[in-house]
Amino acid sequence: MDLLSLLEYVLHHIVEAAILLFEFIGVGIIIFTGIRGFYLYLRRSPATKLTLAKGLAMGLEFKLGSEILRTVVVREWTEIGTVAGIIVLRAALTFLIHWEIKEEEKGEL
Repeated sequence: MDLLSLLEYVLHHIVEAAILLFEFIGVGIIIFTGIRGFYLYLRRSPATKLTLAKGLAMGLEFKLGSEILRTVVVREWTEIGTVAGIIVLRAALTFLIHWEIKEEEKGEL
């Protein structure tokens, strides 16, 4: 095994571990936010919607980061197309959630 192959092997495993870590963090944030949002809903808190939106945005940011990292390890054009589609969808969702957060914050003022 030459040096280039070894570096590629190491990079591949580091990226795969980082993808799993970012996915785990993103899912954890979304689950925690959902539970917290439900609690706030039960208490009739006016901050429920804003809290949920901010938490979902943060969770999606981590998941988007994992998809961007995934582009490092894909090898075929079909995989690249799939990952690109996922990135576009998650970016659009993140944009919409951030827009909703801004609108909600304007309404509170």
